[in-house]
Amino acid sequence: MKLQRKNMLRASALGALVVSGALVLTACGSDDNTKTADGATKASAPAAGDVKCDDAKGKLLASGSSAQKNAVDLWVKNYMAACSGVEVNYKSSSSGEGIVAFNQGTVGFAGSDSALKPEAVEESKKICTGGQGVNLPMVGGPIALGFNVSGVDKLNLDAATIANIFNDKIKKWDDEAIKKLNPGVTLPSTPIQHFHRSEDSGTTENLGKYLKATAGDAWPYEAAKKWPAPGGLGASGSAGVATQVKQVDGAIGYFELSYASAQGIKTVDLNTGAAAPVKASSETASKAIAAAKVAGTGSDLALKLDYTTKAEGAYPIVLVTYEIVCDKGNKAETLPTVKSFLNYTASDAGQKVLSENGYAPIPAEINAKVREVIKSLS
Repeated sequence: MKLQRKNMLRASALGALVVSGALVLTACGSDDNTKTADGATKASAPAAGDVKCDDAKGKLLASGSSAQKNAVDLWVKNYMAACSGVEVNYKSSSSGEGIVAFNQGTVGFAGSDSALKPEAVEESKKICTGGQGVNLPMVGGPIALGFNVSGVDKLNLDAATIANIFNDKIKKWDDEAIKKLNPGVTLPSTPIQHFHRSEDSGTTENLGKYLKATAGDAWPYEAAKKWPAPGGLGASGSAGVATQVKQVDGAIGYFELSYASAQGIKTVDLNTGAAAPVKASSETASKAIAAAKVAGTGSDLALKLDYTTKAEGAYPIVLVTYEIVCDKGNKAETLPTVKSFLNYTASDAGQKVLSENGYAPIPAEINAKVREVIKSLS
């Protein structure tokens, strides 16, 4: 019976791998996942003048983070509507795959939910003639913990309990640690099925940073793009994990809030030590990201986030997706389009798309620096 159940779960996970394959965006691409936290579709078209096409032309290829996929869907749709004859293709895969593609010179920019490591920066110098890859923070947002437990509509968890769930220490939903955090809630004895990303993922790394900073001995692993803990089942991309959580009773997994909103998946409220548990939302993530500091130097704007904040209404399981570009040595045929497209994403209109769709805009002071770097790209 146990073997049969495991095979069923594996088959379900394999289905998610197919469903969440690479998406190439075109002018007629689907924006089914572009939903706000209340499930409404928001696809604000930019006002005339918000998109400056300048000398953009031809096709621009980009790839990487699936975390920003829903935001990029809208950005590409708005940008291509304004810039006739320009095509932007973003392959939503993973941060790790995006960095590999960037350092192989096959894309104009890459999306990554973690800043470039020193060895990746060094490798980028082979592609960025006379320069190097730099991190431009463009998309912020909460990493939601989505759950599917029959009869449970609201769930509070803290860092140590989350760590013990994903570390395979807490195995049933009626565990005493979960009960203690949810007085008055009838929790079933359903076995916990926890899902994680099967490929290298910046979302995984950011969740790991939070757990390492806050969960103490319950999370003994260093933050990394590769899932470090035993047990659980892997699925490809944020879409794949969300699909599994939606389908499996007793499931919990992590993904960006827009995926939860699009599929109607309930999300965990986080007990941070503040007066009340904090919901995952664009607003609560923005409060946490507002405290970010620039840790990079020069044109590199990598950020340092405070995962331990106990500020009221601040949701600390957040990520920032960077657009990774060459500061110098960009290909002449794609540079104008890279600058034009990123100028739009960093504009007031582009950042407004984020807050309308379950993401968090980059703090204004940091975003002003991003705009200056984009202007200087060569």
